[in-house]
Amino acid sequence: MADEKIKLEILGLSSSQSQSGSFALVLGESGGNRRLPIIIGMFEAQAIAIEIEKIVPNRPMTHDLFKAFSHNFDISIKEVYISDLKEGVFFARIICEHNGKIFEIDSRPSDAIAIGLRFNVDFFTNENILTEAGIVLTDEYEEEIAQKEPSKPEKTSLEDLSSSELEKLLNEALDKEDYEKAARIRDVLNKRN
Repeated sequence: MADEKIKLEILGLSSSQSQSGSFALVLGESGGNRRLPIIIGMFEAQAIAIEIEKIVPNRPMTHDLFKAFSHNFDISIKEVYISDLKEGVFFARIICEHNGKIFEIDSRPSDAIAIGLRFNVDFFTNENILTEAGIVLTDEYEEEIAQKEPSKPEKTSLEDLSSSELEKLLNEALDKEDYEKAARIRDVLNKRN
């Protein structure tokens, strides 16, 4: 973890219009204007939403079992670190402590965040990930979008569009808070760079 850590906040979950059963988990740079959308599955989205809403399920879910197990063996969770992005796939680490010894557990970001919420810990990433996969929200974008005509429906695949057309679509998706579509467009743009 040589990179300087950047604190993240959970901004929301939105269901995917194109991929049934998928959700976009939107993380935001604390005190900044960059957003990090991560596509996650329905089970993980449910586990995150239940904890955000403080709903107590009738029986413990997997992430609640992890918490009970950790408490019983005197293991505390210190933070969640979204550490890597390889070929469009995010990787995370759960930073733990037991008897004064710090250790890390590899995890999918969705599971790490569901667990981190249960331990009320902070979430972090690094500059490389925010540079590669982050989406910037600026006042200029909002002014530009307010002046645009309604967008035409997508007729071609994203790969067929020019980079400038993709940038325009990305801005429109952000305006509509369609983070799942924004993440797909971002991934196509990243493949070209």
